[in-house]
Amino acid sequence: MKEKLKVLLIEDNLIEIMKMKRTISLLKFDHTIHVAKNGEEALKILEDKSKFPDIILLDLNMPKMSGVEFLTVIKEKDQFKHIPIIILTTSDNQKDLLECYRIGVSGYVLKPLKYDDYVEKIKDILVYWGMNELQKV
Repeated sequence: MKEKLKVLLIEDNLIEIMKMKRTISLLKFDHTIHVAKNGEEALKILEDKSKFPDIILLDLNMPKMSGVEFLTVIKEKDQFKHIPIIILTTSDNQKDLLECYRIGVSGYVLKPLKYDDYVEKIKDILVYWGMNELQKV
């Protein structure tokens, strides 16, 4: 696994942000996490080359710019098309799932209710994308 991933977490819920940071710490991953509370903030972060992420974890339901709107904007820009974007959501709506894959999402993961299950899912996501050949480029 790549020793250190730059992760952009796009999430408006403070509890979910804290949960992600706690999970990364618990797993003892040495990843850098940048947080945007909505799609507009995320686009500003992406302008800073030093914060350019290896992976984006994206919530669907956010103010100002929804996850689907952000995904649409990002996949239209050549410099961002290659960034893996994983949806982390509570929405099991088939319409959301199909729309995200149509636009070009790399994965769609439901947030489990139990914290232990959440930790396992986050671990699997970060281990996979940490060893993916795209991260070695």
